[in-house]
Amino acid sequence: MNTDGWNSRTEQLIGPEKIVLLRSKHVLVAGLGGVGAYAAEMLGRAGIGKLTIIDGDLVATGNRNRQLLALKSTEGKPKAELMAQRLRDINPDVELIVVQEYLKNERIDAILDNKYDYVVDAIDTLSPKVFFIIEALKNNLKLVSSMGAGGKFNPALIEADDISKTHGCKLAFYIRKRLQKFGIRSGFTAVFSPEPVDKERKILVEGEQNKKSTVGTISYMPAVFGCFCASVVLRELIREK
Repeated sequence: MNTDGWNSRTEQLIGPEKIVLLRSKHVLVAGLGGVGAYAAEMLGRAGIGKLTIIDGDLVATGNRNRQLLALKSTEGKPKAELMAQRLRDINPDVELIVVQEYLKNERIDAILDNKYDYVVDAIDTLSPKVFFIIEALKNNLKLVSSMGAGGKFNPALIEADDISKTHGCKLAFYIRKRLQKFGIRSGFTAVFSPEPVDKERKILVEGEQNKKSTVGTISYMPAVFGCFCASVVLRELIREK
C-alpha cells in the first residue's frame, strides 16, 4: 500500500486495484449547489480520475447556510470555477471539464451525448431536471438523481432506491408523473426523504432565475443528500453494494 499518497486511507479501505479503477472513471455532476458540490467533492476525494462539473450560477448570500462553496469571500463568484479550484487542490492530477452555464434542453442533449461512467443529477429546477433524466436514460447512462432536500430535517430518513420506489417526496412525485408521459417508470436511482414538509415553511420568491418558490433548509441535509449520491456512484463503480 502507498502510505505516502493523499488517498492512502481510501486505498487501505478498498485496495489498490479499486483505486486504479476509480482513477479510470469519468463522472458528470450537474448542479453544484447544496447537493451537487458535496457530491462532486466526495467523488474527487475518493479519487475519481475525470469529472465534468456543470453550473451556471454565482454564489449568493443566501447560499451560506448550506452550500459547500458559499462563503462571505466567495459571494458573486461562479460556482463551477470555485468547485474546480477545490477539486484541483484536493487532487492536482484530476482531469476536469468545467461547464459554466445553466443547462437547457439543447445543451443537455449535447453534453449527455458523451461517454460517462456515471451521471449525478443535482439540478434543482423541475423542467431541466426531467429533460436531463430523459436524455441520460436515452443515452444508456448510469444515473443517480437527487430529489428534494429542502424542508427536511432528519437525515436518518434519507433513502436511495429506484425512482419507482420513491414515496413521500413531492419532487419525486412530480418527476415520476412527467416521466410516465415518456414511458419511463424506473431505471435510475433516486436519493430522497419521505419526511413530511411543513407547508407553512414554503414561500413564493421573485427575481430568482428558474425558481418560483423556496422552502427552509438546514445546513446538513443537502450535504447528506450529496454524500448519498456520491456513495451510490462509488459503490456501484467498485461493485460494493
